[in-house]
Amino acid sequence: MHPTQPPARVLVVDDDPTVAEIVAGYLDRAGFAVERAADGPTALERATAARPDLVVLDLMLPGMDGLEVCRRLREHGPVPVIMLTARGDEEDRILGLETGADDYVTKPFSPRELVLRVESVLRRARVRAAVTPGSTPPLRAAGLILDPASRRAAKNGTELSLTLREFDLLAFLLRHPGRACGREELMREVWGWEFGDLSTVTVHVRRLRAKVEDDPGRPRLIRTVWGVGYRFEADGADSGAADRA
Repeated sequence: MHPTQPPARVLVVDDDPTVAEIVAGYLDRAGFAVERAADGPTALERATAARPDLVVLDLMLPGMDGLEVCRRLREHGPVPVIMLTARGDEEDRILGLETGADDYVTKPFSPRELVLRVESVLRRARVRAAVTPGSTPPLRAAGLILDPASRRAAKNGTELSLTLREFDLLAFLLRHPGRACGREELMREVWGWEFGDLSTVTVHVRRLRAKVEDDPGRPRLIRTVWGVGYRFEADGADSGAADRA
């Protein structure tokens, strides 16, 4: 009989005590071991003392904002982060995604939905951690090489700086070259969500194009399939100026 797996540790960082209490309460009832911090420095101290399995991180924190906390957390190794933001505009989402947040939730939000997001991000993180060297061959196409075991990617020999979700998205597209992949399918297969804001996919594709395309304004690799989603073109055929997310 296998020993019982210890509960995943979640660090909740929010300066609003009501929000923090509600989030922590729902996560605790879902079986997680929850710690709380009301500001960035405290969050970093607690993460250094005992590395969490996931961080729920408010964007708007006093003194040190959530983006800076996320950057400093990542300096000590990968850790899944779900960003909370009181504003739902695209600029905030892009900032969080650039920093490497795995997901974002806009306030006000459903605590039950947040628990589902936490479970989904942790499930993906465990799958990534379970990949051992040599168990999955590198993916190669159009000058791109992605190694799922080392979580490293390069284009024409130059290493790419991809967030965890950007890597997963590009890996999925490389595994299905020439096939139109709907945004709903990408959200389900890459994010593990059966619901959610489809603009999340659009933002990630835009960020990914900026890193893998020679000219993001005229994408040759990640093509838009109007009314459907996206298609990866292994031959990098010219797409024309109108092919954007």
